[in-house]
Amino acid sequence: MTAKVKILKERCKGCGLCVLACPKQNLSLGKKFNASGYAYAKAGDDCIGCGFCAELCPDIAIRVFKAEKQAASAKK
Repeated sequence: MTAKVKILKERCKGCGLCVLACPKQNLSLGKKFNASGYAYAKAGDDCIGCGFCAELCPDIAIRVFKAEKQAASAKK
């Protein structure tokens, strides 16, 4: 299984709790700002789907999705 992290950038206040919670260091605070003026978190491609980041986010700005690998690559 693979996992993806989606950051709802307009909800994020850049507190960095998700960055501290990630055991794979997959998250970081970006250099771009949302409409409220906060530098929001960004996710890399090394997510294991643990969900620690989403659990700790006080603004409920993180979604973690688990998905099976693409069926096309499994058939090869």
